[in-house]
Amino acid sequence: MADKTDLEFLEQLIAAPSPSGYEAPVRALLKQVLAPLADSCETDMMGNLILRLAGSGNGKPRVMLTAHCDEIGFLIKHIDDNGFVRFSAIGGVDPHIVPGHRVHVVTGNGLVPGVVGRKPIHLLDAKDKERISPITEQFIDIGCSSKEEAEAVAAVGDPVVFVDGLQRLQGKRLAARAFDDKVGVFAVAQAFRQLATGPRPDAEVVALFSVQEELGLRGAVTGTYGVRPDIALAIEIGHASDTPGSEPHLVGEVKLGNGPAISRGPNINHQLFALLQEVARRNGIPLQIVGEQRATSTDANVVQLSRRGVATSLLRVPTRYVHTPSEVVDFSDVQQVVDLLVATVAEIRQRDDFLPE
Repeated sequence: MADKTDLEFLEQLIAAPSPSGYEAPVRALLKQVLAPLADSCETDMMGNLILRLAGSGNGKPRVMLTAHCDEIGFLIKHIDDNGFVRFSAIGGVDPHIVPGHRVHVVTGNGLVPGVVGRKPIHLLDAKDKERISPITEQFIDIGCSSKEEAEAVAAVGDPVVFVDGLQRLQGKRLAARAFDDKVGVFAVAQAFRQLATGPRPDAEVVALFSVQEELGLRGAVTGTYGVRPDIALAIEIGHASDTPGSEPHLVGEVKLGNGPAISRGPNINHQLFALLQEVARRNGIPLQIVGEQRATSTDANVVQLSRRGVATSLLRVPTRYVHTPSEVVDFSDVQQVVDLLVATVAEIRQRDDFLPE
């Protein structure tokens, strides 16, 4: 399947709840694992985690590897007199898939289990059976019978996440919540570990684990401004188009197990794209090219625009069922992203190599 230690680390990342604005658990895990290897480690005022490795070359460019460590989730808005919890979505949650799921309320005293309630199908009239219940009509049952009882264990403003952890499917396929973007976080962390423990590249390397991407790329804006990279490689999930009803002519032909997807378009530096292609070819790493005709809805968007501009590229891990509690990836694609990051960083020596022609 894969190295057991690697899968255990990915499982730990998934298990660390990190809805946007509440990323402390995953940040603590990353600091524990990576800080001993870094030349410096800091958390900025926004909550981004930034780790640095000094380069070995003269006039070294600064290369940033980045992935967002937040996930979609919910936030408690109100607790009623009977102890039921009303909530709003953090990020792009599909209200179709929420009812009936088990959740955890993330509190200062630990995780409080609950379930998202819904009127049984037996009691719904015909029109309600076809209707999507908006988030504002849904509620969480944490097993309490009164407002006072519920407020003793949960509070307005507490975040909530789906319970769903890592599940191994057939072959190298994995299912879990929050692969968006914990697989990106995993890839950046693994690449950083390899670069820290192997021969140092010419370039200075900075890992930026950004926050609040799901609320509008917020952490990447401040984080990139502070890092001041010359070159950046952003790692995200990408929509797979190999399931029933998919539309490859709209989202690109992307299949699980066929290697990383690499974006091409105005948001991408052409020289960096060409380097990634060449490094992938030499290392036997298959790539799936996705055309992106405008600024992407990823951190790569704001990274490219920071200060006077950053040579930016975007690698995507093909993912099915994005923003559901059961996103599916092929672990071989994730591993190949790590390999491509390490091999590409080793090739970067001069900032000016990436100036547009």
